Amino acid sequence: MSSPLKGSGPTKGSGPKAPALTPAEDRRWATLAHFGGVAGCLPALVIWLVFRDRGPFTEQESKEALNFALPLTVVMVVFYGMAFIPGIDWIGSIAAVLTWAYMALSGLIGGIECNKGRPYRYVLNLRLIR
Repeated sequence: MSSPLKGSGPTKGSGPKAPALTPAEDRRWATLAHFGGVAGCLPALVIWLVFRDRGPFTEQESKEALNFALPLTVVMVVFYGMAFIPGIDWIGSIAAVLTWAYMALSGLIGGIECNKGRPYRYVLNLRLIR
């Protein structure tokens, strides 16, 4: 009798590789990665992790969006924390809102460009993830 692990065929849990994205889907997910900047770095991170191997445009643009949004999200959280310190609470609040507005508007511009099929590069981007 043979062992269940030594048979021919797939083992449990190993399904087929996810199909490649169509060009329209590739552009759509890349666009959504940039638009996700309105909600911080989480949407770009999820899109990059899920779709990076399925579409080259999505991989490139979600990584760009993630590299842009990640440091700004951290800075925004620090400013929100400052909003609870008496005396400088108004500075933290205003700085957090301005940081969010910059991240959201830049993400919207990036998403519009990606929706046209053009790669977008942020002017200020650390590119932490390569």
